Amino acid sequence: MGTELLSTTRSIRRRLDLSRPVERQDLLECLDIAIQAPSGSNRQPWRFLIVQDSATKQRIAEYYRKGFAANLSGRSPRPDQLRDLDSGQYLAEHLAEVPALVLVCSLGRLPEPVSALRLASFYGSIFPAAWNFMLALRDRGLGSCLTTAHLAYEREIAELLGIPFDEVTQVAMLPVAQLLPGADRPGRRAPAAEVTRWDRWA
Repeated sequence: MGTELLSTTRSIRRRLDLSRPVERQDLLECLDIAIQAPSGSNRQPWRFLIVQDSATKQRIAEYYRKGFAANLSGRSPRPDQLRDLDSGQYLAEHLAEVPALVLVCSLGRLPEPVSALRLASFYGSIFPAAWNFMLALRDRGLGSCLTTAHLAYEREIAELLGIPFDEVTQVAMLPVAQLLPGADRPGRRAPAAEVTRWDRWA
């Protein structure tokens, strides 16, 4: 995995091929790379649940659409966000057709009240694994995007999938599919020099 892979792995929504299956072995190989990620105190808290059953995906998609709509409610997106929101809407409408939904979970739940330290440690121990997974997918001609809209109904989805809600936190869901043809290029970003400070913020 080199600079090109790191700089061209994007959140893929419209280029997900809804017509071709994803092989279980490919998913497992990518997850083997995912779990090489670092975690706080080497806890390795990750757990993954892969959903390919059509009826179950349909139920998850219903919750996802409601969560997505609620997230958009009352928002005034910037003009440069409209394209992403449009592709997000496309995914919400077609989520049930995606070949595999991978739920990224973490053992335990955050205690109340949540401190910045515990929050950073909790999510910092799981998101690197999710990113490793996305890179491994991209390296194999597969694509995904990290989504969270379903978490508005985390308890309901936990009940649907048999996830013990009090013991396991759903962190993200990654819809996985073969990639349709298209250009792979670095995203538009401000140069690092413009978003970096040295020694002091100001």
